[in-house]
Amino acid sequence: MDELQAAILRIKLRHLDADNEKRRKLAAIYSDTLPKELVQCPEIRPHATHVFHLYVVQTDKRSELMAHFKAHEIHAGIHYPQPVHLQPAYKARVRTAASMKNTELLANRVMSLPIYPELGAHEVKSVVAVIRSGTVS
Repeated sequence: MDELQAAILRIKLRHLDADNEKRRKLAAIYSDTLPKELVQCPEIRPHATHVFHLYVVQTDKRSELMAHFKAHEIHAGIHYPQPVHLQPAYKARVRTAASMKNTELLANRVMSLPIYPELGAHEVKSVVAVIRSGTVS
């Protein structure tokens, strides 16, 4: 890390707890309002907290939802479209030929909805409204 990055991080760290709380509140809106028949929301274990750096949902309609988001200029993410063990750089490093069917299944189902501290509650509700307005269910 260079000096400029350290200076920026030093300032940002002062806001970390507040930013994490903002993310938790936005995540609660998603969890309370997303259509459960279309998306599976992340679960929080009892006696645990989550900072929701990402808000990752699962859906069987990912391609349709991504297209619907694109049409409405909503930027959702697919961070690992191919499981690591299937990527060319890692194929030789896989220690077992065992199936990783759960990993492969999830790689085709997961997507991240917009979430960051500067995002407003009304914008999260707009994302939910766009999901509900689609013909993807």
